[in-house]
Amino acid sequence: MKEWNTIVTIFQQGFTRAMRALQKIGPTERTPYYNVLAMKVDEPIVALETVERWTEEQPALYDAIARVAPAESTFEFHSPEEFEDRVKSFLLERMPKLARRSFYVRLHHRGPWSGLRTPDAERLFDDFIVAETNKLGAAARIGFTAPDAIIVVDTIDDRAGIAIWTREDIKQHRLLRPD
Repeated sequence: MKEWNTIVTIFQQGFTRAMRALQKIGPTERTPYYNVLAMKVDEPIVALETVERWTEEQPALYDAIARVAPAESTFEFHSPEEFEDRVKSFLLERMPKLARRSFYVRLHHRGPWSGLRTPDAERLFDDFIVAETNKLGAAARIGFTAPDAIIVVDTIDDRAGIAIWTREDIKQHRLLRPD
């Protein structure tokens, strides 16, 4: 599925159970990556809430689904430079949301692309946010213990989805798992 906007990772034995349930919400396909499904839904947050409600009603479904990652924005990229530029553009638009807050960036990269290694990319974007919020006079700081926000980037081959999840979002949504 080329136009996904939500990634779902599943636990070992939960593939069939998760796939059946998720297809009721919207188009869902397996990806070439182990236990990773891609979805295209009209409203990713509503899809997350629906899955969470279903997992409360059906504990076996909760045992099948490891993580749901709705994207605020998705894009295609064809080089590491384009990927970096697109992520930075997303972040620049949201700097006020990150100003004076603790945060970290988490990248879940799936696919064969040469470029930055995951820890290097995470650090690059962490440093970018600190530098840009400093320019605003409202410095953000990197913090891994109970951060105010987590910037989550998921890639599947040459497509990426990105979102900013606040501490409140993560407390509210038990399937939002950044790591």
